[in-house]
Amino acid sequence: MSRFVSLLLTGLICIVALGQFVQVITRYILEVPVLGLEETLLYPTLWLYVLGAVNASRENTHIRANVLEIFLKTARQHHVLTIIGEVLSIAIASWLTYWAWDFTKYSWRVWKESPTLYLPTFYMDVALLVGMVLMMVYTVVHLVQHIRQLIKSEAQ
Repeated sequence: MSRFVSLLLTGLICIVALGQFVQVITRYILEVPVLGLEETLLYPTLWLYVLGAVNASRENTHIRANVLEIFLKTARQHHVLTIIGEVLSIAIASWLTYWAWDFTKYSWRVWKESPTLYLPTFYMDVALLVGMVLMMVYTVVHLVQHIRQLIKSEAQ
């Protein structure tokens, strides 16, 4: 799974970089802009952004400002603080996932299209719901791991 995710993210970033390279060459050197290139690059760019956030959630490498850890002395206190943070993250992610579900239903109902190439924007919009669901799943997995670590440390 990890290999697939890294290949997918690498592929998406290569597509975006190649598209931007083509845009710079055609627009500024050849002075012939490619019609619709910006629109088509929105799809891999948005999916790259969302799946990058999912990957950070999967690896548990989100940027954190754990100021309270400075004042905590024991490993138990650190575990409790981490569990509180994970529970708050799940609560916020649940609300955002509910919002993303409403947005996805709206996007499906309206079925908007991009202005130039008439590509359905639903396939970009659904990335938000997919990303939120996956981030919430990984947050729950990390919460369970932290609870197990807390129980294990108290048993010793």
